[in-house]
Amino acid sequence: MFDSLSERLQEIIRKTSKNSSLTEENMQETLREIRRALLEADVSLLVVKEFINNIREKAKGENVLQGVNPSEQLVKIVHDELIKILGEDISPLDLSGHPTLVMMLGLQGSGKTTSSAKLAVKLQKEGKYPLLVACDVYRPAAIKQLQTLGQQIGVDVYTEDGNTNVEQIVRNAINLSKEKGYNVLILDTAGRLQIDTDMMAELLIIDRTFKPHEKLLVIDSMMGQEAVNIARDFNEQLDITGLVFTKLDGDSRGGAALSVVFSTGKPIKLTGTGEKLHALEDFYPERMATRILGMGDIVSLVERAQEVFDEEQALKFQEKMKKAEFTYDDFLAMQKQMKAFGSIDQLLGMLPIPGLKKEDRELISHHGEKELKRIEVFIQSMTPQERNNPMLIDTSRKKRIAKGCGMNLHDINIFIKQFEQMRQMMKGMNGLKNKMKHLPTPGSIADMAKAMQMMKKFK
Repeated sequence: MFDSLSERLQEIIRKTSKNSSLTEENMQETLREIRRALLEADVSLLVVKEFINNIREKAKGENVLQGVNPSEQLVKIVHDELIKILGEDISPLDLSGHPTLVMMLGLQGSGKTTSSAKLAVKLQKEGKYPLLVACDVYRPAAIKQLQTLGQQIGVDVYTEDGNTNVEQIVRNAINLSKEKGYNVLILDTAGRLQIDTDMMAELLIIDRTFKPHEKLLVIDSMMGQEAVNIARDFNEQLDITGLVFTKLDGDSRGGAALSVVFSTGKPIKLTGTGEKLHALEDFYPERMATRILGMGDIVSLVERAQEVFDEEQALKFQEKMKKAEFTYDDFLAMQKQMKAFGSIDQLLGMLPIPGLKKEDRELISHHGEKELKRIEVFIQSMTPQERNNPMLIDTSRKKRIAKGCGMNLHDINIFIKQFEQMRQMMKGMNGLKNKMKHLPTPGSIADMAKAMQMMKKFK
């Protein structure tokens, strides 16, 4: 979402590294470029003015001017200001109610219904017992969509056919929750193509009657500056508690998020990072600021790995790798876990790779995904016996597999050779690991390397 802004800011910071220090003179051009980058990324003028003024004031500080590395100083200043605009601290959902009412708000097409289902999945993982409540009584398709999503994720959906009294539907859902033990009610309210009086009146009735613990405004990240006006209107009428940004992985300029937080004073609580129903995450301002500046997001990467990977299966894979018994079936199982982890593009976005541009990342991702798909088709063209015992694959079997997956025999030989090399390498790495136990520690090796460098100087 912030790709274009991220690239521009990183480029500006690289240029700054050529200066010996930050001064008022050399900061003028830098601030001008930052201003241009923010405006091109759809950040509102008010936000840009405050952002630039704050950077200018901090850059004048004597601690900054006396620093050693100007690019690092600028990174620190911009990083702090991004965090400030994005909301500073994480804002968790208020789930203290019995039951908790979460009111999902937004225009039609913002991703509100899908986000409701994603939230239900997230709450289930956290040990909650959610109930989805269909409050969009004007569009049968919306109710059907919610029911379909509920079936996919195994969450109950409360609907009342023919009833257009939303207040009564919510009241009945609350009564049902007390009987059945649901502890979080997610109200999927009606959306419109634009904000109108009837829509707001209905939402105000729900708000004033039931006092939801959370009123989350769902905003499409691709919307641009119009998101600011929508967020301001909803906030003025309903005093929203937080924001949910969908399509955060999309190709948008991203400035709307900065502008909306600034204009409403309300935090981003959740972000949708993909189409899959588990792709809803808590929003961490500091982590996002770090990613924007090209410093990666290793913490989120590790958290996602812990959530997606099956530890027991991973240990089995490890044992098989040690003995070079890793099979093609194991490879498919591992690849399935990787798909749940996210796309290659998303993973690269979380890694701190200096100078990796958006176009390069997309190219690597495209070729990587394409190659993985080819390997998947190749393996699926094998018999179960061949997948479990790679040594069975002789020339005649290779020819049959080649016909089955539409590849030539040369490519098949390359895949098989690479797979066998990978198995042997994994086995070799385990042996090397055992030998390394008797070697000096990394710290002592580093000290030895420094000593050797010093000795060279005296030659």
